[in-house]
Amino acid sequence: MAQTLAFLGANSQIARDLILSMAASGRDDLLLFGRDVAALQHWIEVNGLGRQCHAAGYDAYGHTPHDAVLNFVGVGDPRKAVEMGASIFEITQHFDDLVLRGLADHPDRRYIFLSSGAVYGDAFQQPVGAQTQARVAINQLGPQDWYAVAKLHAEARHRSRAQTAIVDLRVFNYFSRTQSLASRFFITDLLRAVRDRETVTVSPDYMVRDFLHPSDFHRLVDAVLAAPPANAALDCYTTAPVDKPTLLQSLHERFGLAYQFSAPAANVAVNATGAKPHYYSLNRKAEAFGYTPAHSSISGVLEEAAALLA
Repeated sequence: MAQTLAFLGANSQIARDLILSMAASGRDDLLLFGRDVAALQHWIEVNGLGRQCHAAGYDAYGHTPHDAVLNFVGVGDPRKAVEMGASIFEITQHFDDLVLRGLADHPDRRYIFLSSGAVYGDAFQQPVGAQTQARVAINQLGPQDWYAVAKLHAEARHRSRAQTAIVDLRVFNYFSRTQSLASRFFITDLLRAVRDRETVTVSPDYMVRDFLHPSDFHRLVDAVLAAPPANAALDCYTTAPVDKPTLLQSLHERFGLAYQFSAPAANVAVNATGAKPHYYSLNRKAEAFGYTPAHSSISGVLEEAAALLA
C-alpha cells in the first residue's frame, strides 16, 4: 500500500539524498517541510520532482494527512554544531514535540527520527554493541557533549512511548556525492585537499569509521517502513568499516591524495562531539527489520568521492 511520507528538515543533505532515492524508486507522495521554503522549492524544480514532492514551511506541518514522518531537523556539520551551542536542546525538542503531538492524534502514524551514534557518549575506545551502555560525564558536561545529550534525551522520550511506532536511526558516519567540501569532516578535509592539489596534515591517531552509503540508508528506511510497527533504536552500519590507514592509502591510490602526519592542529577536522577512536557499531538489530547493506565503507566512499570530484 502506498504511504504518504512527511519530511521535517527536508533541506538537509541526508534528507535530500533520501528523497532523491525514494523518488527514483517510484514514490510520488512526499511532503517536504523546511525553514527555507524557496530554497526547497527551487531544489525540487531543479531535480524534476514537481510531480512527486510538495514543499511547505514548518507552520504547515500537520495540515496534510500522512502515514509516516521522518525528522531530519538538526545539524550535520560539526562546525555548525559548535556554533549552535546549547540551542541544540531547544531545537531538537521543539520539532520532536511537534511530531509527538501529531502521533497522539494519529496513533497509526509512524515516526522515524534521525539520531546519532553520539548517543553512546565517550564509549568508543572499542566499537559499540547491543550491550554497550551510554557514558556521559554528567559532572563535567561541556559543549562537545550537548549534541549527544540532545539525541539521547529524544531517544529516552521515544522509548517511554512504548506503544507508539517510533524508530530512531543512529547514523555514525555518512558520505555522499552531494556533500559540501566546505564542511569540516575528516573525509571532506581529505577530498578538499585532492580537489585543491594540496597536502593535508592529519593526526597520527588511529581511528576506524563506518561511512554509510546513501543507497544503504535508503534500504534501511524502506525496511523500517515495510516492517511491522515497532518502537526501537537501530544502529546504522555497512558491510565493513574502514580504518584511517586504509582510507588514506585508498584515496592516495585512487585520487592522488597527498598527506602527511603530525600532531593534531587547528587545520585538522573539527570534532564537535569528542574523540572517538572506534566510532562504529557491531549491533545488527536492523537485520530483524530486513536490512542488509550492499556497500562497505571504503567501496561507498570511493564510489561517491569519484562522482563528487568529477
